[in-house]
Amino acid sequence: MSRKYKFKDNEKLYFISFAVVGWIDLFIRNEYKEILVESIKYCQQNKDLEVYAYCIMTSHVHLIIGSKGNSLSNIMRDLKRHTSESLRKAIENNRKESRREWMLEIMSDFGKQNSNNIGFQLWQQDNHPIELITEKIMHQKLDYIHKNPVESGFVLCEEDWLYSSAKQYHSGEKGMIEIIQIDPIIVTW
Repeated sequence: MSRKYKFKDNEKLYFISFAVVGWIDLFIRNEYKEILVESIKYCQQNKDLEVYAYCIMTSHVHLIIGSKGNSLSNIMRDLKRHTSESLRKAIENNRKESRREWMLEIMSDFGKQNSNNIGFQLWQQDNHPIELITEKIMHQKLDYIHKNPVESGFVLCEEDWLYSSAKQYHSGEKGMIEIIQIDPIIVTW
């Protein structure tokens, strides 16, 4: 993996994205999104994860994150490992999941092709962490995260996407995941 996409400084904030293998639209079902939300909350409470923004799309996730001490690489490794196992069980046990065999077959095929796994892979390998080195870059990524559901045609207003921090940024109303809100850019003329 390129050195460009690594967590270099645990004191900084990072924009990350990670996707389901094959860009499978796994998160069209609320029960799967809830597993991911609860896992992120667990990492906040037990692994020093700080979340500044988030958006759970149908096939991928965007976050702006930091850490109170634990290595971000370790936090993300644990989060992805746990959610992979939990989501696999949820898919296998969901008798109403019409795509169950198809999804599990694709995830199994990806797992067999990747020597880091044992026959199963839910998440694509990387997170593409991008260090937010300036306020301008931070706000560009924050806008990108919140506009993603609008650009995808799911909602007209970014604050209407339930699995996003946009509502808290727009109205102060709490969302699914507790966040540390990034201050708006102060423009002086």
